[in-house]
Amino acid sequence: MPRPRQPGRHRRPEPAAAPTGAPPLVLAVPGTPDLATRRLAEETLSIARSELPGLDARVGYVDADGSDVGYPSLESVLAHASAQRAARAGEAQGGPEADGADSWDRYPTAVAVPLLAGPDSALLRRIRQAVMNSGSVTELTDTLGPHPLLAEALHVRLSEAGLARADRARLFTVATAADGIILATVGGEEAVQAAGITGMLLSARLAVPVLAAALDEEGAIARAAEQLRSSGSRNLALAPCIVGPEVAEGLAAEAAREVSCAAAEPLGAYPAIGKLALAKYAAVLGLSTQPSLQGAPVR
Repeated sequence: MPRPRQPGRHRRPEPAAAPTGAPPLVLAVPGTPDLATRRLAEETLSIARSELPGLDARVGYVDADGSDVGYPSLESVLAHASAQRAARAGEAQGGPEADGADSWDRYPTAVAVPLLAGPDSALLRRIRQAVMNSGSVTELTDTLGPHPLLAEALHVRLSEAGLARADRARLFTVATAADGIILATVGGEEAVQAAGITGMLLSARLAVPVLAAALDEEGAIARAAEQLRSSGSRNLALAPCIVGPEVAEGLAAEAAREVSCAAAEPLGAYPAIGKLALAKYAAVLGLSTQPSLQGAPVR
């Protein structure tokens, strides 16, 4: 007979299931809805579901106009979640599970998580307005960063582009490795300050200077490049501290060309993004079992 699996120090604990009556996690996705954005959102939620089995996870597009059923607006997704919860709560009150009916009142209608690496006041205002317009009791979380896992994701994207060493332990280097990083974000000064925290963590990982600058502030990227070059950096790289949909496609690459440096890809559907989205959701619900936020080694 096979022996039962024994818990060990190096064995990852089995993920807990979502509790009864838990509200949906609604990923608030900015930007123009398209196929690439939908794939990114679905991959992100797939990671979240793998961390918390039974999770009801949905996508609401901040900039959808409601004309395409494949891209439901955030407002309509939240309104639908509210109607579903009201119906299910009514069924629970009169059904055989009436003793657990209070679980439907324990949580908000939904938990909306902005798909943003850092604060962007203009985007967040639109997300809050969509929540208000939906008429639902929705809890809106903070953005995903700053967080050490974002620094890990940025490191991976830089190494994929050949702009950073891939593994600190092996001290592996590449000929094109950057000796100065411009950490590009969007959202103005607040976003730059938040990205600066992630930038310090990235600087510690790579042992090179990192400066945060806003893509949506005229001249900010050029000023950051000049400051790095004046301090001795000669081979610069631009690392977009953005998930992707929140800015126009190609904006980061264009900014990199203007300052004559290479650029890594945006964070995209890196596993840390799904884990951080779930962590925001779990914190609202007060789940005792937090999702795994341990990063993987950079390859």
